[in-house]
Amino acid sequence: MSGINNGMKKRWISLYVENQVGVLSKISGLFSGKSYNLDSLTVGTTEDPTVSRMTIATVSDDETFEQIKKQLNRTVEVIKVIDFTDVFVRMKEIMYIKVQKCTSEDKVECFQIAETFKAKVIDYGRDSLLLEFVQTGTKNDAVIKLMKEEFKSIEVVRGGSVGIESISMMER
Repeated sequence: MSGINNGMKKRWISLYVENQVGVLSKISGLFSGKSYNLDSLTVGTTEDPTVSRMTIATVSDDETFEQIKKQLNRTVEVIKVIDFTDVFVRMKEIMYIKVQKCTSEDKVECFQIAETFKAKVIDYGRDSLLLEFVQTGTKNDAVIKLMKEEFKSIEVVRGGSVGIESISMMER
């Protein structure tokens, strides 16, 4: 491909799929088989226990993204494909950060960061803290950058974004 960035941009898809064994691996296999990278994939059951909803983030150009959507629509277990890329969506990601080898001053700083970023301190030890963040992926990226700069030893676990169409016209 040529061009500066080839129209590459972050894309979001929400899928309703049959809640069956093997569907997750089939969908992720579709991406890996075509060398499409998954930035994030989350899945959980809906109000109907026979249906799961997936939220997928990928980076691609327009043409590749259209191919992805067509292939997903042709997959037997896929009930509905929703392109969230240019839609007003409520989108959040859960993230845990464990700060280890803390001094007393580090703990004070952690509590201040938690307050600033609307996080919760959910576990506390003699020399460590566990923080829970539920916010956009972009905000979580910023928190990780800050925490890496501020503390010697952190451990990060991210759950991937989930989203739903917004009722009002508010963005992610």
